[in-house]
Amino acid sequence: MKLIHGLFLMVLASVLPGCDQLGIDTPAAEAAREEAEGKAIGSACRQSGRALEDCYQINRRAPKAAIFSGWRDMDAYMRENKIEEIKPESAAKPAAEKAGTPEAAAPVPAKPAEVAEAAATKPAAAKADKPTEAAAARKSRPALAR
Repeated sequence: MKLIHGLFLMVLASVLPGCDQLGIDTPAAEAAREEAEGKAIGSACRQSGRALEDCYQINRRAPKAAIFSGWRDMDAYMRENKIEEIKPESAAKPAAEKAGTPEAAAPVPAKPAEVAEAAATKPAAAKADKPTEAAAARKSRPALAR
């Protein structure tokens, strides 16, 4: 029994150093990745002209210290090179701006009579379409497949 345990431990000891190749992150590597992601988020927020507090609110899972560090670094870089903020073209407009537009209005619910009429016509239309579709499918198949 002790021989089997010894062999098992030797095999296990030779396999475990390869855990890095399996993609299992160490705590230090995971912390470094989170720090880098936070800096990237902060840099992107600064470049797009977003306030630091808004960046914190949008990215709650990222560490605030890393976001601030990235934001500060990008701010210094943009001031040094006189780079203007880049406003995203697809930025969502605040609800206050949309309130006056017709697109922001809620859709008007259908009247109960219209709903009942639509429900009554749908099954009839579906039944009428099915035989013609099936016949067309049969005609399009080769003779051997029938």
